[in-house]
Amino acid sequence: MTLFKKNINNKIEFKTIVYLLLVNLFYACVSIATKFTSQQEFLSVAFFGGVAAIVVILGIYAVIWQQVLKRIELTTAYMFKGTSLIFVLMFSALIFGEGITLNNIIGGTIIIIGIALFAKT
Repeated sequence: MTLFKKNINNKIEFKTIVYLLLVNLFYACVSIATKFTSQQEFLSVAFFGGVAAIVVILGIYAVIWQQVLKRIELTTAYMFKGTSLIFVLMFSALIFGEGITLNNIIGGTIIIIGIALFAKT
């Protein structure tokens, strides 16, 4: 089964891009769970629940990430890791009400441009 591949022109297929974005979106959830856990009273039930969520999310992510790495080039996979930073930025604004600065926007734009240029080659 080939989920992740380049097409005949050696460009990354759209389906591959979607899988890479989804796996990095999943990874970004670790940051959200970590932030939630940090806001809980130390050694409380909510704190342990947050730690358990982090372990579960990381475990599932690790399995999925290994499957991704088996099917595509390492450089391609890691190029898309930057998208997790953009997801964390969006989640932190939406869930925790944190601000987005001009530097955040510039950095996110650079990441997106870099990925788009890499995907076109």
